Amino acid sequence: MEHIGLYLKDIYFQKNRGRLSFHSQNFQKYLFFQEGFLVYAKTNNPLELLGEVLFRLGKLSKEDFDRIDEYIEPKKSIGSVLLENGLITKESLQEGLVYQMREIVLNMFSVFGAEFQFQDKSDFDEQVFDAKLKVPVVIEEGIRGMKHNPNLKTFLAKKTPTPKSIDFYLRLNKEERELNDLIKGEATAEELLTSSNSSPDFFWKSLYLLYCLNLVDFKDGKVKEAPSPEKKEETEPEVTEEEKLAKVFEFHNNLENFNYYQILDVIDDSSKEDIKKSYFRLARKFHPDFFSREIPSESIQKIDEVFDQITKAYQTLSDEKRKSEYDKKISASPGNDRKNLAKEAEKWFRQGKTLFNQGRFDEALVFLEQSIRLSQDKASYFILLAMTQAKLQPYRKEAEKNFIRATRLEPWNAEALVGLGVLYKKEGLHIKAKKQFERALQIDSDHKIALKELRGEEKTRGKISFKDLKFKDLLKLDVFSKKKK
Repeated sequence: MEHIGLYLKDIYFQKNRGRLSFHSQNFQKYLFFQEGFLVYAKTNNPLELLGEVLFRLGKLSKEDFDRIDEYIEPKKSIGSVLLENGLITKESLQEGLVYQMREIVLNMFSVFGAEFQFQDKSDFDEQVFDAKLKVPVVIEEGIRGMKHNPNLKTFLAKKTPTPKSIDFYLRLNKEERELNDLIKGEATAEELLTSSNSSPDFFWKSLYLLYCLNLVDFKDGKVKEAPSPEKKEETEPEVTEEEKLAKVFEFHNNLENFNYYQILDVIDDSSKEDIKKSYFRLARKFHPDFFSREIPSESIQKIDEVFDQITKAYQTLSDEKRKSEYDKKISASPGNDRKNLAKEAEKWFRQGKTLFNQGRFDEALVFLEQSIRLSQDKASYFILLAMTQAKLQPYRKEAEKNFIRATRLEPWNAEALVGLGVLYKKEGLHIKAKKQFERALQIDSDHKIALKELRGEEKTRGKISFKDLKFKDLLKLDVFSKKKK
């Protein structure tokens, strides 16, 4: 099947860079990608031209739009000419470019059987584009908005969907999540349709969306029953008693602030099977029988308390009546919503922090962006998000904004200023970088990174464990260096 959704999936998840050409009847379109981002688009569809888009958005007057042919110049984009003549602002141009890219791509989703060709363009890394779109967002909007096409059923019907990733699970709506939760790798798409309560149109579009968001993969024909998650996870490498106890103590410290959903690490509309799966996963980590009884009595008490709360959480959430009563109880708690959001944000932040330390910056970005959506008043969240974005070329501009946001939240925080200075230095903006380091030293006159950058002090030697770092220490590492391949 030739469809834009399949190409966007491959381009994004393989982080490709280059040009995707599209030819269908009289229309020709070219999409340009940089590290999986859509950064520029060209079209010969009159309704998708930039002047038309700016006029529809109210950024260009009717008089100027009617005379737009007079502004066409060789080897110059119409946007730059309109900007030079003062007919639009820089902000209006950027808004128009983003909207135009979105329109060009979304209009491609209704077309099946067009001719596509992708050309790798390694030199795109050296170019700077004023606008960019996140490809997963375009995939979501495009598939949800398009009409059902029989080609989808032909493409999907005989395949067996299997779970693959959970990275974009939270972007699904309730009905899409229910479909995703049905997928176990045991039934073909046709068999899943029979067992679901979805209409065929919704089912085929949603299954295609799950595939394009990398939540599921496909196998041709029915496959044998997969081994249970419990058996699969039992083969994981063993950890030392000391490491297991460290996890117990960390979990125990959070018990007071966690509700039952957070203890089991599930969402409020998780299926009974997912709740059970999470319980067994935690039981293999925290069941008292897995620990020596010769450890100190204080440690044994914490193990018992942790597993007791895990068991209570499972017994409550796996029983519909008790779960309903518990939901009413926590929803009636004063300040519950705000507290729960803060706890949820902290959980996402910790997971993002771990992924950052592992060098998995693309994955860390997903978790850290979610923590910001849930809580926007912590400078530490914005600092680590900015540090992660600085690792990824397409996000460098957002990194600058988030460092600045952190400095506004905590003007006394030298780390945000140093992070911003390192970013500017990486981009070759040495004067701006120096200014940030000087501002940081006004707050913390002994800040080693700022001193090193301004006075050429020796680079700090020795490796530092991430788990022991505070943000002040974290910035001592070369966090903006290129990721090793």
